[in-house]
Amino acid sequence: MNGTTPLRLSLLPFAVALGLLPAMGHADDSILSAKFENDSLASSDDGHFTSGFEINWSFEPASDSWTQRLATALPDSLIGQADRVAYRLVHQIYTPNNIQRSELIEDDRPYAGLVYGGLSLYEDVPVGNWRQATNLHLDIGLIGPSSLADSIQREVHRVTDSERPSGWDNQLGDEAVLNAAVRRQWWHSAPLGGKQFAHGPSVSGALGNLYTYASAGYSVRWGDEASGVPTLTPTPGNRHHLTGHKGWQWYLFASVEGYYMAQNLTLDGNSFRNSHSVDRKEWVGDVSGGLALAWEDWQVTYAAVARSREFDGQEKPDKFGALTLSKRF
Repeated sequence: MNGTTPLRLSLLPFAVALGLLPAMGHADDSILSAKFENDSLASSDDGHFTSGFEINWSFEPASDSWTQRLATALPDSLIGQADRVAYRLVHQIYTPNNIQRSELIEDDRPYAGLVYGGLSLYEDVPVGNWRQATNLHLDIGLIGPSSLADSIQREVHRVTDSERPSGWDNQLGDEAVLNAAVRRQWWHSAPLGGKQFAHGPSVSGALGNLYTYASAGYSVRWGDEASGVPTLTPTPGNRHHLTGHKGWQWYLFASVEGYYMAQNLTLDGNSFRNSHSVDRKEWVGDVSGGLALAWEDWQVTYAAVARSREFDGQEKPDKFGALTLSKRF
């Protein structure tokens, strides 16, 4: 493989996203969001899920758009139509806890860089006294050196005068990733203390060489009306924006989620070549919470999660946070 091919592969999701910009520019009620995920936002650690960055553009699709035709072509039991659509571009970095060691650390998480582009379809319908929110996500990208994760982390650590990562020669090799995920959440809302208290269960599933899992959880939200609550990796981003447009608005939220993990490429290693891997735990649990605050068309959301151990030999549960800035157009 020549030297320019990895770069072209790593730029593929960006090229796809840029090609979609003209269509997004004509969309109604659009929201542009930038999300930054990092362990430093919830703990003093610098390892495992080291950082993530996501650009998300959501909008109401026209009735004759290809995304709406895709939604209506799918089985009604999965999704009936798309109330909203989102395009996502994601970059993530994973490392062991000790990034100063250059040799392979066999009993800790592999080095891995991940970049992918995604399409999300959303539907929200009433079901009796509840509302049923469905999220369908399709992602394509790659893991490996072509993600440029090693160069990005080294440069960030140079600028911030942090420890120099020395073990990227042991990272997972290049591999295309293709994944589909669906999440269904039910919400029941009632007045409480002059605000709205919403709560309800959720079920999720994913299938692909990046993640294959099934999960179930429960979420609560109190404050002004919103379309949902944030979700954190590995669950793709969902709608979590406040629905009002005037003055100050806010809500608090908390969630618990349990996963049965059948595949996690960032822990299991490459699918078709020898690579570093660890013995992944099949059952993983999350506890998360945070705050959303909005003024007029701007919103900032903070979420933090504590996650149970994901593999044998992991010394302690991981904690990381996410900060999202959104602008409605």
